[in-house]
Amino acid sequence: MSLDTITSSIDDAVSGFFEPIAKWLGDIVFYSVPVAGTQLPLIVAWLVVAGLVFSGWFGLVQIRKFRLAVNVVRGKYDEKGSAGEVNHFQALTAAVSGTVGLGNIAGVAVAVSIGGPGATFWMILCGLLGMATKFVEVTLGVKYREVHADGTVSGGPMHYLPKGLTERFGARGKTLGKVLAVLASAMILFFGLFGGNLFQVNQSYAQLVSVTGGESGMMGSSAGALFFGILIAAIVGIVLLGGIRSIASVTSKLVPAMAGIYIVACLVVIAVNVSALPSAISSIIEGAFNPEGVAGGVLGALIVGFKRAAFSNEAGLGSAPIAHSAVKTKHPASEGLVALLEPFIDTVVICTMTALTIVIANPASWGEARKGESIGGVTITSDAFGTVLPWFPYILTIAVMLFAISTVLTWGYYCMKAWTHLFGRSRASELTFKVFYTLFAVAGSLLTLQTLIDMADAVLFMLAVINIIGLYLLAPIVKRELNNFLDYVRRRDAGLDTDTEADEDDDQEPVKTTV
Repeated sequence: MSLDTITSSIDDAVSGFFEPIAKWLGDIVFYSVPVAGTQLPLIVAWLVVAGLVFSGWFGLVQIRKFRLAVNVVRGKYDEKGSAGEVNHFQALTAAVSGTVGLGNIAGVAVAVSIGGPGATFWMILCGLLGMATKFVEVTLGVKYREVHADGTVSGGPMHYLPKGLTERFGARGKTLGKVLAVLASAMILFFGLFGGNLFQVNQSYAQLVSVTGGESGMMGSSAGALFFGILIAAIVGIVLLGGIRSIASVTSKLVPAMAGIYIVACLVVIAVNVSALPSAISSIIEGAFNPEGVAGGVLGALIVGFKRAAFSNEAGLGSAPIAHSAVKTKHPASEGLVALLEPFIDTVVICTMTALTIVIANPASWGEARKGESIGGVTITSDAFGTVLPWFPYILTIAVMLFAISTVLTWGYYCMKAWTHLFGRSRASELTFKVFYTLFAVAGSLLTLQTLIDMADAVLFMLAVINIIGLYLLAPIVKRELNNFLDYVRRRDAGLDTDTEADEDDDQEPVKTTV
């Protein structure tokens, strides 16, 4: 029996068993209501409303404190002797690597095909709102993290939900928090294995096959798939063994490189068609408010844009705080400010660059997709680049590979923290997970398991419901942390002694240390 036959049999068996479960779960999580002739997924509304609430609650912190956030990333307010494993820049790139991926390439193409150019406008707006949500959840992630005896750090919703709810509501909050922590860990682990690992490897392999001769090419065979899977697994396994410091070291170089390659390519296409830029921008703005030619009218464009942005930057899902919690700082809100840059990079910059490139290049495949033809998002984006750079599919393959590897690495770290919360933080437990996760990377090039990937998406967005309820309840604590950090910044900018103040803050709100 050939390897292809075995993998096909596994795919069919898994799909047959889990498909009814995946459909039932997806119908619940992504339940939509008809609004003005189009469908509004309630989970998207849930995420967008959170962005609106937190933007108002914190006085548009994403705009007022944007410059301060950049200065924190630059290291201007670094504090000596802070607990943690990585600096602000490394924490940011590690988290960005988990969100910037194939969705920025393929998902945006789908958005402007279904919702028209106007979807870009709403995508940008949703990204700006998501910056406030990200600020809140990451501030909590750092505040309630655990610093272990060996210097490593654990954080995320599985920590700040039980601790924060206990702090605010006592015994009642403690019981609820523990239950939510277990659910959050299970959801993160499930999504990471299938959506953050297997899917990423599978899609990057598919792109590699497409530029090397297709199914009859050098990588199209089952042997080629196995080789690719082992290669990715080896890279992932080696980096994972080094923990967040190793991951951050890789992603701090990988993320700027992959983003740079992609943005430069976008700028080349825009520069060649610069005369069409004003018209493209005009079509994006007009399309956002002009119902003609847009599926579902204005609301249709809005929903598509919001959906793409919400799914892309993961603001409110509780995943990013896991990476950001490892930062070296004594002020949790400092990393919260850093984190608000994440949706800006992911959605406002990279997703917008993709949309502009497609609208300006106007490839034939985009026109066909807008008429209802079934065309893959990656194909549309690749064709847009191909109008100026015929060789770009090869560069796109490199970008996809970099996106995939960085995403697999970051979700490997997220999953490990979820795993150790569920099964204990022993050396044997961590090693078991790393082997398990690495084997999933091999399977990614051989299997599709699309049904499980669909389930993973639903499970991850179930986490958003739990997480955002917790964010609402804990927002007053975030407000206090922000004021503490802003006071620290004022004192430091004035040249006053800040060491004593930092020590006092640590005494009032100690970081729990565990073995």
